[in-house]
Amino acid sequence: MANLQDQLILVTGATSGIGKVTARELARRGAHVIMLARNADKAEQTRQQLIAETGNQQIDTVLADLSNLQQVRDVAAQLHEKYPRLDVLLNNAGLMFGAERELSADGYEMTLATNHLGPFLLTSLLFDMLQKSEAARIVNVASNAYKFSKPTLDDIQSERDYSPVWEYGTTKLWNIMFTQELAKRLRAHGIGNVVTNCLHPGAVATNYGKQTGGIVGALLELGRPFMISPEKGAQTSIFLATDAKAGTSSGGFYDKSKPVAVKSKFNTAANNKRLWEMSEQLTSTNFLD
Repeated sequence: MANLQDQLILVTGATSGIGKVTARELARRGAHVIMLARNADKAEQTRQQLIAETGNQQIDTVLADLSNLQQVRDVAAQLHEKYPRLDVLLNNAGLMFGAERELSADGYEMTLATNHLGPFLLTSLLFDMLQKSEAARIVNVASNAYKFSKPTLDDIQSERDYSPVWEYGTTKLWNIMFTQELAKRLRAHGIGNVVTNCLHPGAVATNYGKQTGGIVGALLELGRPFMISPEKGAQTSIFLATDAKAGTSSGGFYDKSKPVAVKSKFNTAANNKRLWEMSEQLTSTNFLD
């Protein structure tokens, strides 16, 4: 078990499910854990619980709704003011929304905003803090749900064709493609002290999908007893955040702590680059150009 003493680790979506387990286990190993959450009361309750369970007093909270890009900018500014660097950024937060298409505060489709654009912008804004670490890691929680998607960059807002299941799966593919393009750009810029990888946590028995409702929500509820525990679901996230071998290469997609192939015809170098450029435009940022 790696000793994470003096490691500064930010975990998004850390108040429930695999994010909460991940934060707890990293704190148990001695890390200074920063939990990014949307709800202040729930964040503080979770913080107190994890301190009691781990005995680690170095657990902090910051607040932001990742679908709101101004809140992402604000929380990034707070992190810059409070911490000297960042050793691990674990982009864990992700949601499936309801049958009706919703828009974020910025006017973007809500699944895209929460699962991809928010984490993309957060990573961009915190990248200089990661570069200050001797060996930093960016871990993106994707999913094999990418196989259940209808990816297109010509309708990235799903204005013509929206489904909560397809949209969730597509954003999980975006997580993978973002990771691969980031790895490529790290190499092109000669940045050797930051690595990035992504993962499939497994079919985890959490509250995921409960807000979806309808047939999809009912099917997820029926399948919950057959899903794995959040403890098992967090294992690959923890592996990529802490394992020595996982810190030596970038751009991998991991399942059960092992690299696996991404089987999507849409996952091409050209599409990865185009997704990156579109993400920059939608978030008004320039990231490793």
